[in-house]
Amino acid sequence: MRRQLPDFPWDSLAAAKAVAQSHPDGIVDLSVGTPVDPTPQVIQDALRAASDAPGYPQVWGTPDLREAIAAWFARRRNAPGADPDGVMPTIGSKELVAWLPTILGLGQGDIVGFPEVAYPTYDVGARIAGATPMPAQSTLQFGPRAPKLLWLNTPGNPTGQVLPVDHLAKVVRWARERGVIVASDECYAELDWRDTNDLSTPSILDERVCGGDHTGLLAVYSLSKQSNVAGYRAAFVAGDPSLVRGLVEFRKHAGMIVPWPVQRALLAGVQDDAHVAAQKEIYRRRRETLSAALDESGWRTGFSDAGLYLWASKGKPCRETIDELAGLGVLAAPGDFYGALGAAHVRIALTAADERIAAAARRLLNA
Repeated sequence: MRRQLPDFPWDSLAAAKAVAQSHPDGIVDLSVGTPVDPTPQVIQDALRAASDAPGYPQVWGTPDLREAIAAWFARRRNAPGADPDGVMPTIGSKELVAWLPTILGLGQGDIVGFPEVAYPTYDVGARIAGATPMPAQSTLQFGPRAPKLLWLNTPGNPTGQVLPVDHLAKVVRWARERGVIVASDECYAELDWRDTNDLSTPSILDERVCGGDHTGLLAVYSLSKQSNVAGYRAAFVAGDPSLVRGLVEFRKHAGMIVPWPVQRALLAGVQDDAHVAAQKEIYRRRRETLSAALDESGWRTGFSDAGLYLWASKGKPCRETIDELAGLGVLAAPGDFYGALGAAHVRIALTAADERIAAAARRLLNA
């Protein structure tokens, strides 16, 4: 099985990280994008209150958790048709991305489609299942042979591109004509930097996209970024109740269960919008600081309309840019992690303390 998988990409950054760590003022690590701010008190309190957990939790999640997630979709994602029976908590979102093709029964001869510039786990998940990974910029690239599963990622990681309602609706129509399951990874939806009248980015479950019919559709979401709970592994999937029931049955057999205290923390997180708005403003300030420094020092930034990253280029191979940044004590992610089309870009995360973000900006301006 190991021979079927690519090398873990982050291992290739070891040399650049060592150079960045040698900077006299210390490293500014803007690579992985792990949150650094405190977990909101409302979520910590919920976890602590549920710490006495002698029994097994429910794979499907408790009814009140599933109802709260459905209510969140109605309140924040313009998806009032979300059915609590079509909701399930997951152990972070990455494990679902990696295992979904396998759980759906895909295998040899089946195609898993995903964006050409994309999070590597879509490719890895197809390989784990023995299916064929197929990156594509457009559904036209699939020709007469449609994939069994099509991943969307909006806002995109690493690009921050947001797919508009009309584009998503077109994909849903295309998929339904061909019996394709569409899974949309929407983990950065609440961090939208455009003028959205306080709504998140459009969801695949948005009633304007699917007409309120969630058949064949799944939306994946995580609290890791918006709520600073990456260490909790608190996420969920929602959509077609029949698909979700199949996921639940598989996960019962495999013992893939979100711990009870984490389910309680997840419940508190989706019910409280205030902490998300506060964290978004922190990231907004950091984004403005880094964006201004990049612009003034001659970088080009593409998309980056939402999410925790700036998708930036100096017009040269990404590994050269990574080495130059390392010389400034700054570590970023090379664009080739995310596909060949990213080879001239780097992904710069906003997830560092204010002082480190300011240090990175100074170094870029003084280079």
